[in-house]
Amino acid sequence: MIIKQLSVFLENKSGRLTEVTKTMADNDVNISAFSIAETADYGILRMIVNKPEETVKILKEKDFSVHSTDVICLIVPHKPGGLYRALQILSDNSISVEYMYAFAMAEEASVVIRTDNIQDAIKVLQDHKLELKKASEIYQL
Repeated sequence: MIIKQLSVFLENKSGRLTEVTKTMADNDVNISAFSIAETADYGILRMIVNKPEETVKILKEKDFSVHSTDVICLIVPHKPGGLYRALQILSDNSISVEYMYAFAMAEEASVVIRTDNIQDAIKVLQDHKLELKKASEIYQL
């Protein structure tokens, strides 16, 4: 259930995101999900890719600052209250969400979540019969 997410720190200058994606394309790395957060000086590209360990090595060889983080991918109904139920379960069990990003298609939404305790989050969500994607499923999206 644990998915390896890559975080790449990029200077806020024209072309840096293009350099990362070109390096990945040149090495047959596919992005399944991503999010970009930025400040005045730098941005953080968070992404899930098909070959996380190999991609870390490739990006470091190109002098990108990158590290791997454990996340989960929760499937919730794509309707009002779908996400609320899952977040309430986490909150009721004192599990904090550090950040998340999501996309929805048809009847369901996929929510990538970084919590303060991944193992507890997995157990609690599974105990409440919520669906979590396996790493192998999301790496191949």
